[in-house]
Amino acid sequence: MKFGRELAAEMVQEWQEAYMDYKHLKKLLKDIFTFRHHNNNNNHAPSFSTRKSFRKSKIIHRVFSGLTGRPGSSPRKSSNDHEVILVGPVQKEGSVIYYQTMFLRSFEEGSEFELAFFKKLDEEFNKVLRFYETKVEQVREEANELNKQMDTLVALRIKVVENNIFVEDQFDQEIGRVSMDVIEEVEMSNEHKKPQMNKNGTKSFREFLNETNEGGFSLDVIQEVEISNEGGKSTFKQSPKKDLDHVKINVEPDTPVSTLRTVIMSSSKPSLSFSKDELRKAEEKLKRAFVEFHHKLRLLKSYCLMNTLAFTKIMKKYDKTTSRNASTSYLAMVDQSYLGSSDEVNSLIKRLEASFIKHFTNGNRRKGMKFLRPIDKKEKHLTSFSTGLFAGCSIALIGGICVSLHARELLDHEGRGQYMDNIFPLYSFFAYIFLHMVMYGANTYFWRRFRVNYPFIFGFKQGTELGFREILLLASGISVLTFSAVLSTLDMDMDPETQSFRTIAELVPLILVAVVLVITFCPLNIIYRSSRFFLIRSAWRCICAPLYKVAFADFFLADQLTSQIQAIRSLQFYICYYGWGDFKRRSNKCLENETYQHFYIIVAIIPFWLRFLQCIRRLVEEKNATQGLNGLKYFSTVIALVMRTMFEFRRQTFWRIMAASTSGITTIYNTYWDIVMDWGLLQKKSKNKFLRNKLLIQYKSVYYVAIVVNILLRLVWMQLVLDFNELPFLHRRAMVTVVACLEILRRGIWNFFRLENEHFNNVGNYRAFNPVALPFYYGDEKTM
Repeated sequence: MKFGRELAAEMVQEWQEAYMDYKHLKKLLKDIFTFRHHNNNNNHAPSFSTRKSFRKSKIIHRVFSGLTGRPGSSPRKSSNDHEVILVGPVQKEGSVIYYQTMFLRSFEEGSEFELAFFKKLDEEFNKVLRFYETKVEQVREEANELNKQMDTLVALRIKVVENNIFVEDQFDQEIGRVSMDVIEEVEMSNEHKKPQMNKNGTKSFREFLNETNEGGFSLDVIQEVEISNEGGKSTFKQSPKKDLDHVKINVEPDTPVSTLRTVIMSSSKPSLSFSKDELRKAEEKLKRAFVEFHHKLRLLKSYCLMNTLAFTKIMKKYDKTTSRNASTSYLAMVDQSYLGSSDEVNSLIKRLEASFIKHFTNGNRRKGMKFLRPIDKKEKHLTSFSTGLFAGCSIALIGGICVSLHARELLDHEGRGQYMDNIFPLYSFFAYIFLHMVMYGANTYFWRRFRVNYPFIFGFKQGTELGFREILLLASGISVLTFSAVLSTLDMDMDPETQSFRTIAELVPLILVAVVLVITFCPLNIIYRSSRFFLIRSAWRCICAPLYKVAFADFFLADQLTSQIQAIRSLQFYICYYGWGDFKRRSNKCLENETYQHFYIIVAIIPFWLRFLQCIRRLVEEKNATQGLNGLKYFSTVIALVMRTMFEFRRQTFWRIMAASTSGITTIYNTYWDIVMDWGLLQKKSKNKFLRNKLLIQYKSVYYVAIVVNILLRLVWMQLVLDFNELPFLHRRAMVTVVACLEILRRGIWNFFRLENEHFNNVGNYRAFNPVALPFYYGDEKTM
């Protein structure tokens, strides 16, 4: 693999603008090579000056960056007369040190190309150096805060153990003598000494403390008492127990209970209660903070290594292109700079790993490193094979269904209308799910291809996110089950020998729904349990929208649900058909029931209403007026949806006018929001006309087509107002399904460009990590 591709693959995508612009520097080297090659072909190859002429011209060397030597600068001197460059630090803008390169061959023909190269090279190096120094300073501050939090956790552990000690009455006198000097007993002479026993054979208080471990730690390992041997004398450091007097639990309003407490109580940060449950929650939060901080340090280390390697590669290419030896001087400067000489990140990684293993995994290094460095998920050939197998089976089943319809002339059968009114809506539910999964699988494929960090954006745990192969495997599995059920229903309907099994045939769709639900909520670690539970948690957070802190995955899922209105109505039809309909005779009067009509409207507006509540929650928390306007968009959609549904039932001119007017306003509102706010397009001063400055796809026509398609698919509602509900070759139920599938296709297109815009927002802000809430609050710090 070429290094340029390796760098693009290994870089932290949210920091891509802070990496060395390797591609541009290669382009400058290509200009140098082209000039030299052209001159050689025309017998005007640049002559290399002799040592004498070089000495004369050395006094007219120029600093490529336009900076002149200053008293504060100290460029490296070389006794080698053939030295090409001189590199050294120059103090600039107060105490800030910048590195600059003096090109000593400016007298040669074509030197302007090399001057441009070194100018850009120094710009890139100083950019990388400034960014690295800034990030190291940030992690240094975060390490201090974590150390402070860890001290508090250790003190809290001691206090919780003290408050939960239970012994028999005959040891009351011993309990009364318990104090910090008892806790701080340390066996220094013999660590393997057997535990001391009391007179009656019971274990000592110290050993009892070590066995009251509920958080996966041991007080012997944690060593609340820090021992230092200075000059052969052992000293004891009191645990930070006194700090607990001013410490509060950092409760963020991200759960229903904490949200209600914040609304009811004036303070959202209660004092410590020293309970085991409080200790467990604090340990979980701090453990997550350690894992996230370790991930940050590893990425920062990778950033340093990849950029150092990039400078090495580009200088070697320069030497090869120009037949010079400038890489030695420049790379020596890189090694001496903070980027090449600082070992602070490696030191922090070692200290963090040692602390995490000691305090959270009872000294078990293998277990601790499993938490800190989760193994990357490996692609399995079985997944691809199974996907292809299921896809082939699905195609074969579709062929079987088509043959059955044609051979038995079912399209012209008298029971066609009865089948479309009763059975088709049941199976169309799976068509919506299948199509949405296929679109999401395509999205993940293109996100990965264009290096959009969708696991980070969604908040997936590392190694648990599903790739496009796994998603298509699930989709193809659902398609096999659905088409098998459809074919079996048709066969049992038309085969005289299976007429007695008609009741079973009618129950096949219900059995299929039950199977899907059982798999979704199955607690066993099968069929991507972590992803299933993540989906369930996100769905629950959507349902309890105003009571949960809104994350990206939450409102993204709510947006998906707004495109699955017909799927939700299909579930409503399942309840009506099998609960109150005469499914044995394949008939129902659901649409004629007034209660059903009311719920037909209610279930359709639920996703939009939940999305509206999410916007209100973000408006209150973030104080961002944009969220209020976004909420107004969803509220207007609710009104338009009610008007269209009323027209569908009433078919009166008044409801037609109301449906057309409200839907028209909502369509304009939603379309503008999709293109401008969600996709970030139609920027006035963009270098890409009517788009934005940064684009993932190099073909601009893709964006223009997406805009047009989004507008057209937003106008699909017009088929209802214009009474395009049924065509000669298409049943009314099939028409509803086609319209619903078009909305799912629109949502799939929207998903890609929405995440592209979010990705560029992260890149612009160098946001590669989500803030982690720390467990303890001191009045000045609460998140990392």
